[in-house]
Amino acid sequence: MVYRVVALYHFTCIENPDMMGELLRKICQRLSIQGGLIIAHEGINGTVCGHPEKADEFVSEISSIPTFSGIDIKYSVAENCPFHRMRIRIRPEIITMGIDGVNPVNINGVHIEAKDWNKLISSNEVTVVDTRNDYEINLGTFRGAMNPHTTKFSDFPNFVRENLWSKKSSKLALFCTGGIRCEKACSFLRREGFQEVYQLKGGILKYLEDIPAEDSLWSGECYVFDDRVGVRHGLETCDLVLCRGCRHVLTHEDRQHPEFLEGVYCPYCFKSLSEATIAANKERHLQIQLAALRAERHLGQPHPHHREA
Repeated sequence: MVYRVVALYHFTCIENPDMMGELLRKICQRLSIQGGLIIAHEGINGTVCGHPEKADEFVSEISSIPTFSGIDIKYSVAENCPFHRMRIRIRPEIITMGIDGVNPVNINGVHIEAKDWNKLISSNEVTVVDTRNDYEINLGTFRGAMNPHTTKFSDFPNFVRENLWSKKSSKLALFCTGGIRCEKACSFLRREGFQEVYQLKGGILKYLEDIPAEDSLWSGECYVFDDRVGVRHGLETCDLVLCRGCRHVLTHEDRQHPEFLEGVYCPYCFKSLSEATIAANKERHLQIQLAALRAERHLGQPHPHHREA
């Protein structure tokens, strides 16, 4: 069975996030859609998955809601549903920056199509900035891009003030996974007085979908916030997993290491986990295996979406 994965976001004014969340919850329940949605007064953000016809129906229904007219939608496929449940969360922001007054609806950067991105970032006059976090960038990025060395997106404003303040008159090209972080990052930069700010429309996912590997300036894989962990050109799923002990991305080589135990620990956390944590991880993994034997999903299984963007 092939599933359709739908990544979406939209900056708009939602007067009653709780009411909107309940409406979307009912739609997802009726269509057996799973995944995660974040709703705030400033808009919606998330990724969901379902059988292709149900996913298409979900997109049709959410797109018909006037508040979400023009919503950004990106598709990919997965052999197995990469989510274990449906979660709808009401938050102050759909992507947490923690800076008041940053509104991409009012001011943002210039959107650059994937087909024009290579030309832009190949210019010596352009500073290319990856707006994602360390654990994502470690998996892959555009050649020559600046790494802000952040652990969460709310660290990005400090990176700007400490490293980009002298480039207010320079051309900046920003990118992220699907485009939403760039919307806020560019809005913040423009508000702070940066003159020429560009962003990759549709993010890395759109670039990997549209640009052939032989023409690509991308190196590595793209981290995604679901059980696929990472995708490559053509949005093919990579041979990667997350450590259930520390959430570190693990390659095939990492999983051959003597300090790796599936569902429990890996070489990156083996020496730091307490005996109690190791015992708890072992019990959780056992329950996941037993649920799999019963052809059930273990809802207590930790999920990549727990990691903060």
